[in-house]
Amino acid sequence: MYRIPNDQEDITLADISDYIAEHNSDVIRRYKPLLDAYMTKYPILSKPAKKEKWKPDKRIAVNYAKYIVDTFNGFFAGIPVKVMCDEDERISDYVNLVNSYNNADDEISELAKLCDIYGHAYEMYYVDENGDIALVQCSPIDAFMIYDDSVVPEPRYFVRTYMDAEGTLRGSISDSRRVRWFYQASGLQWDGEEKLHGFDGVPAVEFLENEERQSIFAPVMTMIDEYNDAISEKANDVDYFADAYLKILGAALDNDTLCAIRDNRIINFEGNDVSDLVVEFLEKPNGDETQEHLLDRLERQIYQISMVANISDENFGTSSGIAMRYKLQAMSNMAASKQRKFQAGLNKRYKLIFSNPVSGMRSDDWVKLTYQFSLNLPANLLEETQIAQGLTGIVSQKTQLSVLSIVDNVQAEIDQMRQEEEDSASMGFPTERTSEVVVEDELLE
Repeated sequence: MYRIPNDQEDITLADISDYIAEHNSDVIRRYKPLLDAYMTKYPILSKPAKKEKWKPDKRIAVNYAKYIVDTFNGFFAGIPVKVMCDEDERISDYVNLVNSYNNADDEISELAKLCDIYGHAYEMYYVDENGDIALVQCSPIDAFMIYDDSVVPEPRYFVRTYMDAEGTLRGSISDSRRVRWFYQASGLQWDGEEKLHGFDGVPAVEFLENEERQSIFAPVMTMIDEYNDAISEKANDVDYFADAYLKILGAALDNDTLCAIRDNRIINFEGNDVSDLVVEFLEKPNGDETQEHLLDRLERQIYQISMVANISDENFGTSSGIAMRYKLQAMSNMAASKQRKFQAGLNKRYKLIFSNPVSGMRSDDWVKLTYQFSLNLPANLLEETQIAQGLTGIVSQKTQLSVLSIVDNVQAEIDQMRQEEEDSASMGFPTERTSEVVVEDELLE
């Protein structure tokens, strides 16, 4: 986290240059290895060759990092987050408009993935050329936030950098009122006029994976590297046994003959006395069992320490009910923690959006919003239906319907049920309510 003293009124170009230099150091030391792992660029693929050209030197990279990120992201954000406001339909309509305009479901999914990879990510807000509020996610490689040094750090500046087509470093810095642009030319220089952004605060929000800003697969990076080394050596052994070494006793061979034997795989010795001549393959001790134990242990530890379930395991699909939930318990706990971080980020998002006069909302309308996160759990509709039926008369209809995973919007479903009942009644068809009234009248008579 980058800090600036509270008593410093404004930031200078020299300060920005220092922060960018520190950030570039973090990119090389921390963020680039994480991105490389997700993109299957592991150290084993770039290690210098230590073997002769004719010896097997396999380089296999099993991308557990990508599997962990994509699996957990689908579990956490596979079902879009619902942003609701039951108190005021005007607020709900505007939020739906903003979300549709900005493809908010995809935005949240990408933000969650960036957080999985880097441990945190940013979302930036601006008024586009159409006069509408737009938002875009920013990777920690390209952007960073500068906080004050108070007990509860508050954002002071948001910096975003990029390289233009000519290779010149350019960027922008936003504070609570304005946006300024700069570029690199014998040091940083201001570029153009500053502009008021219209938001009440720094127009960006940092979304966190966890409080430590740690990547989801950072704790298992060393195990992934070791797994890649072990499985690559196993592939080398397979190649070795397909092209084993020769043992030649009783014949003196020069270098040219040795190369010919190695390349052509043909042996032809002339002479009648061959009693002392031995030509046979030299077998290497088989370490297959040891290698398999190591690979199995590493695989189990990778899933256990990352707390992401191995849903590709053949035994996983045979589980059902409570057993399935136990298998997903660690991942569910981690998702619940991330959910709280994202809810705080969404509160800041809509607080900033509603503070801009372009929105037409009151600045405190964001407090009326509620968020519904739904983990992408395997659903058993028959079991859910039985539970929902068993809750009749015990809980409210809203709680009863919330048990069903097929119901996306509980309130909309209740309204639809009431509308269908009213339509049936208007057409003269008996409904559950009218049937109850008839039964009561008969009992009274």
